[in-house]
Amino acid sequence: MSLSEFKLLRPRAVEEGVRYLSEHAGSLCTLAGGTDLIPSMRQRLFEPEYVLDLRGITSMRGIRPQRSEFLRQHYPVLSEAASTVASPVLRNMGTIGGNICLDTRCLWYNQSLAWRRGCGFCLKKDGDLCHVAPGGTKCWAVFSADTPPALLCLNAEIEIASAGGARRVPLREFYTGLGENHRKLQPNELVTRVFVPASAAGYRGIYRKLRVRGAIDYPLAGVAVVMKRSHGRVTDARIGITAVNPAPLLVEGADELLTGEVPTETLAEAAGDLAAKTARPLTTSALTPEYRREMIRVFTKRAVLAAAAN
Repeated sequence: MSLSEFKLLRPRAVEEGVRYLSEHAGSLCTLAGGTDLIPSMRQRLFEPEYVLDLRGITSMRGIRPQRSEFLRQHYPVLSEAASTVASPVLRNMGTIGGNICLDTRCLWYNQSLAWRRGCGFCLKKDGDLCHVAPGGTKCWAVFSADTPPALLCLNAEIEIASAGGARRVPLREFYTGLGENHRKLQPNELVTRVFVPASAAGYRGIYRKLRVRGAIDYPLAGVAVVMKRSHGRVTDARIGITAVNPAPLLVEGADELLTGEVPTETLAEAAGDLAAKTARPLTTSALTPEYRREMIRVFTKRAVLAAAAN
C-alpha cells in the first residue's frame, strides 16, 4: 500500500514545530519515529496534507541523565516495559512520546481502506457504527502501548507545548477513555518532555505483557507493578494496566489493598482480582475478551509476587 502525497515539514526547534502546528492544524500529522504513523498512512487511516518530522529537534532527544543504566537502576519498571516494545529495530526508531501518544487500535479499524469499506467503516473512522458493541455510540478501540502503565505507576508528568507556551500535566489526566478521541491534546499542541519524579526512584518494578508473538506485537494485555517495602511490609504500591481499555489505567484500590501487608499468594490473588475488575476488554483483537481479562488477573498476581521477591 502506497502513501498519499504530503508535504514534509522539518523544524529544528520546538518553537518552529508548534508554529507549523498552528498554521496547519487539522491537516497535519506529527511524525516522531513513524513506526505506527507510517503503517496507518499506508492503510489510509490518515491522509494529511503535511507531516511534521520531529527528528531534527535536538532538545527532544535523549534521556537526562544521559545513561540508560540510570533508568534501569532507579526506575526498573519503565526500563522493563520499554524493553518489550515491538522489536529492536522498531525500538531504535520509536520514541517515548510516540508511545505515550499512540493511537488506539481495533480489529475493525487497523485494516486497509478496501477492507474497511467492505465493512461499512466504523465509528472511529468514516462511519457511525461500532462493530465491537453494535448499536452503541461509544468507540471501544483499545489503547495498546507498553510504557504508559509504567509511567502512570511512577506518577509521571508530561510537558505539552503550543504557540501560546507550555503546560505540565500529570499523565493520568492526559487520556480521555474514549476510543476515537483518546488524548487531551489539541491539533496545535505537541508533547515535548516526560518527567519522572525523584520520589518514585527506587521502587521495585515489574512489567508483564501478553502478545501473540514473542516480539513485534502490541500488548493484548499488560500489567505494571511498582512497590516499596520496609521490614517485609509494603509501604507503597501501584498497579497499572494497558491494552484492555480505551486508556491505560491505574487500578483503584491497589495501594490500599497492599500497603501495610506482607505480600503473600493470597494477597497477590486479591490484587489480581482487583485488576481484572478494572479491565474491560471487548472484541478488539483476535483473542477473546475473557482470556485477556484472565491474563490481567494472572499477570498481576505474578508481578506482585515478583516485585516482592526482588
